[in-house]
Amino acid sequence: MKILVTGGAGFVGSHLVDRLIKENHKVVTIDNLSTGKKRNINPKAKFYKIDICNPRISDIFKKEKPEVIFHYAAHINARESVENSIFDAKINILGSLNVLENCRRSKVKKVFFASSGGEIYGAADKIPTPENYSLRPMSPYGVGKLAIEKYLDSYYQLFDLPYVILRYGNIYGPRQNPYGEAGVIAIFAAKMLRNKQPLIHGDGRQTKDYIFIDDAIEATVLSFKNNFRGILNIGTGKEKSVLEIFRMIKNLTNSRVKKKYIPCPPCVFKRGCLSIKKIKKGLGWRPRYPLNKGLEITVDWFKKNLK
Repeated sequence: MKILVTGGAGFVGSHLVDRLIKENHKVVTIDNLSTGKKRNINPKAKFYKIDICNPRISDIFKKEKPEVIFHYAAHINARESVENSIFDAKINILGSLNVLENCRRSKVKKVFFASSGGEIYGAADKIPTPENYSLRPMSPYGVGKLAIEKYLDSYYQLFDLPYVILRYGNIYGPRQNPYGEAGVIAIFAAKMLRNKQPLIHGDGRQTKDYIFIDDAIEATVLSFKNNFRGILNIGTGKEKSVLEIFRMIKNLTNSRVKKKYIPCPPCVFKRGCLSIKKIKKGLGWRPRYPLNKGLEITVDWFKKNLK
């Protein structure tokens, strides 16, 4: 099958491209390389360096004629979206609409969208949080993800464009960028390996649902193979605090750094954890990597790849 992956040079997108090629699909990927890396691009994938906001992506759709789209290109820094919500919306809303319009015109068979289980539910009262929980994103980044979820449903009703919304937890693993927009695991690992001071927001007791990249990709591919349509949480159903992550990575890196606390950004909430009952029942999927094993693999990768 001919598949186009937006953001295919990024952390999650590049792992997905690798897996799709391993499954013998023909893969085209687009990425503006603002955060993605050339070294992440699978040599068997056809690559176009272009921004999803660029009207000329229509030429790529016309030339390549993809049957399925995995839309993973995004501005992913929730804290930065608070400071510059217009910039965030231009990429995550207008850029995504540019992709959807080309999907509609090109008669794409299905769109898979990388949403955010870590942001879209906001400060949920129900933990773990199921897919049918009311959506109250706090950050403009989360609001943008919700907007595209609604646009996808609109395009399905109006133009019969099927979709799958994948609400990922906090994905971590090899290739994650430890600078700027990265998750806490990548940041802590890189800093501790260099014996630099990591910073803990607030009291560090806030929790998230951390899922290893291989588990996230396996769930994604299963949703593709099983012809699923709708919304799925992809996480572990377990929550871990920032302080626990700090302790585990400190042990793995043999670091001597001590805890240092800074004030919380305005978009941080106390607890986050995804219910995965739906994907377990519907697709028979469950995560295979416990946090300690995933962290071990991740830290080993950073040891070998940090400059």
